Amino acid sequence: MKKLIIIPAYNESENIVGTVEAIKREAPDFDYVIINDCSKDNTLEICHEHGYNVVALPINLGIGGAVQTGYLYAKRNGYDIAVQVDGDGQHDPKFLEEMAAYMEKEKVNMVIGSRFIEKQGFQSSGLRRVGIKYFTHLIKILTGVTITDPTSGLRMVDREIIEMFAEDYPKDYPEPESVVTVLNRGKKVKEIPVIMKERSGGVSSISMKNSVYYMIKVSMAILIERIRKY
Repeated sequence: MKKLIIIPAYNESENIVGTVEAIKREAPDFDYVIINDCSKDNTLEICHEHGYNVVALPINLGIGGAVQTGYLYAKRNGYDIAVQVDGDGQHDPKFLEEMAAYMEKEKVNMVIGSRFIEKQGFQSSGLRRVGIKYFTHLIKILTGVTITDPTSGLRMVDREIIEMFAEDYPKDYPEPESVVTVLNRGKKVKEIPVIMKERSGGVSSISMKNSVYYMIKVSMAILIERIRKY
């Protein structure tokens, strides 16, 4: 099976080398592509210096647009599995083979790496955990499915979902909304426990300042996506 790691990167000059080298070491059976989302720092130059496989976007599309570009790349190059690994070093690639094996064995369409099943490693900040629990309950109410880590960026999908996301993917804070999209279409989503790390450098795109906007925007997007089913 052809397996691709999608690495969205915006101003990840402090982390991108460590992220890619960990992938090469821990997940050698996976190909990878870095989607440089018009970084303002020297992320792109670092990728070129190290000979990394990188797609350079001409304008900043945000996390959703960057990840969708990765899915387009996966579709056009015939990949069977694609998995998002953020460029900030939080996602440990040693879990990728386990996720792929679980996906094949259980015949599921999406596997999410959850930090909250066994509650090991970095558990995010207290405020963000409140938001994560809120989305867990909202998704449960709307779909009947419990997703313990709906904001996890570490998610693996099969070819059917690759094609779906290549055509349409949420543009802003996409993780919870995209889970509901997959569930809405009657596809199987499961989680397995993983250990995540604290960001090793740089700044998160979700700050205290825009957290309220994040909660409202994603809630509305999830509700609208759920209504589409009917």
